[in-house]
Amino acid sequence: MRIALFITCLGDAMFPDVGRATTRLLRRLGHEVVFDPAQVCCGQMHVNTGYQREALPMVQRFADVFADADAVVAPSGSCVGSVRHQHALVADRFGSRALQQQTRRAAEHTYELSELLVDVLGVTDVGAHFPHRVTYHPTCHSLRMLRVGDKPLQLLGAVDGLDLVELPGADQCCGFGGTFALKNADTSTAMLSDKMTAVKSTGAEYCTAGDSSCLMHIGGGLSRTRAGTRTIHLAEILASTVEQPWTPGGHR
Repeated sequence: MRIALFITCLGDAMFPDVGRATTRLLRRLGHEVVFDPAQVCCGQMHVNTGYQREALPMVQRFADVFADADAVVAPSGSCVGSVRHQHALVADRFGSRALQQQTRRAAEHTYELSELLVDVLGVTDVGAHFPHRVTYHPTCHSLRMLRVGDKPLQLLGAVDGLDLVELPGADQCCGFGGTFALKNADTSTAMLSDKMTAVKSTGAEYCTAGDSSCLMHIGGGLSRTRAGTRTIHLAEILASTVEQPWTPGGHR
């Protein structure tokens, strides 16, 4: 397939290795990955904060940039959730009839990484090698909005050498929630504390998820408590092989 990468704002600015890992993985599986530098923010932050009309240019840009892609993939359940559910809302309220049609088409072929691999490409064993003890945190948007279910667990379960351990209270929010963590810092910190306790109870070397934002939140807390558990995006695990293993700070 010809797959367009939507890197997301956070990925572009703070976690570029996740985009590189996504690209490496899909190319290893035989697909063409393209990146259009004209892409911008999906507008999720604006919509979530009540600025729906201000998100309209970003919704239009997404629809235009990815109009010709066979599929669009993003290593972020929250951003894909925005494309699937918020873009049509913005287009219906403030956009043209043409944009309304564009947003619905874009929603139909935009996928979170595990969805693309399992549902579209039909693969669960991607040939990855990651000899570490790992626990998985299902992020809120991927779990409740996209309903990816156990697809990430299927992928992790097929990784050579990986010891997958169940996370207690896995379906509980980590407390990030974008601007929620800023506006409701005390509540966010309390939720994070519960999540860190659960992660540390597993004895895992790594905590993984499909969203860099949640991993940033969890990883920040773990590092400050010197827990010894690192965070790593699902794409980075799946991109790791015997020949090109993942190491802290990226792939060799």
